[in-house]
Amino acid sequence: METSFTPFASLGGGILIGLAAVMLMFLRGRIMGATGVLAGALRPASRYDWTWRALLLLGMFTGPWVYLVFAGSLPAIDVPVSTVMLLIGGFLVGIGVTLGSGCTSGHGVCGMARLSPRSFAATGTFMLTTGITVYLVRHVFGA
Repeated sequence: METSFTPFASLGGGILIGLAAVMLMFLRGRIMGATGVLAGALRPASRYDWTWRALLLLGMFTGPWVYLVFAGSLPAIDVPVSTVMLLIGGFLVGIGVTLGSGCTSGHGVCGMARLSPRSFAATGTFMLTTGITVYLVRHVFGA
């Protein structure tokens, strides 16, 4: 299994995510944790609260189609595991997000930028768990 190295696309995506996080903090005073945004959209505190969350989620959903307009095609995506493994992974991520009180965007992008010790610990845990998972999937389970 070979992993594609895309430094410029990755840098561009990182810049856009960082810019979006800064804009949300500046304009709304809110942290751009994707799971928190989604949870708040499902149970909004007010109509105003739901509106900005729905717009942010709509932007996340339509992003690939905007890319398609500018690039002319969507990037090739190869998911080297079965649907069952994806479902199990999604379930485990949901548990981790709940136990860690946030996701990679909330802790890794926003929390670390605010020098939050809890976010540094959570991000370190995410990275360690990701490394172990990749090793197991590629070398032990042979996906």
